[in-house]
Amino acid sequence: KCPIIFDGRVPSNFVADPTLFDTYATNTIFNPDYVKNLDIKWSSILKFPTGDASRFDGSNYSAIEVTLSDKSIFQTQNGFRRAGLQFLKDASDGPGTTGVKTLHWSVKQDPARPLNLTHEYLNVWHETADYSADQIMFQYGTIIGKSASDKNNFKILDRSGASLYSVAADQKQWQNFATTLDYNKNQVTIYYSAGSAALTKVATKSANLAGGGQFQIGMLKKPTGTSDVVNSGYQEKNLNEGQIYGGLFLEDSANNCVSL
Repeated sequence: KCPIIFDGRVPSNFVADPTLFDTYATNTIFNPDYVKNLDIKWSSILKFPTGDASRFDGSNYSAIEVTLSDKSIFQTQNGFRRAGLQFLKDASDGPGTTGVKTLHWSVKQDPARPLNLTHEYLNVWHETADYSADQIMFQYGTIIGKSASDKNNFKILDRSGASLYSVAADQKQWQNFATTLDYNKNQVTIYYSAGSAALTKVATKSANLAGGGQFQIGMLKKPTGTSDVVNSGYQEKNLNEGQIYGGLFLEDSANNCVSL
């Protein structure tokens, strides 16, 4: 119900021809080059699972699955396995970094490509323009240096790693999230629902949102067994993991407008 700033919902023509994701000439949704191994095309990374649509996709848009393999290495970040979607027109000093904006995403688990929750996964985040921090982070698995007791929970954290919200991951149905980023007040409001239910407000907390930057949606799988997570550490071989997304968009939440 609010003005959409960036729309990441996937129409049917992209499902019919995934090569549309591969070049600037045809990809009108996401950046075709980042963030992934530049030798791998998005058409070989992305899958399109069938089944019930997420709340904000309906009959017009399709779910999209970001997958990881042994080749999912971005630049020289050999410790990570990484593939992350960026909205095509998102910029480090663009409209996603000012005023009051709400990022929507829905997630669903793929039983054929389960995640290894002994690792830490960064799945949705907003990274500052200088790459020094993430204002918000949506994480899964065992966070490095912390207890594994909540590894089965999705966790939304601020840039210091403090918890803003946590909920158990559901292995069968859609889970819907939205985070309103009030850059004027340095405040984050989180909404959540399961299945097709309307979103409800679950948390409002102060957070440092300074620094500009861009949104990323996908997976950054951190290694184990090292303090140098970017460059080294353990990643198992023959990797075949995936995270299903739906209802991806950023809306303008001026005047308290949030699509529920």
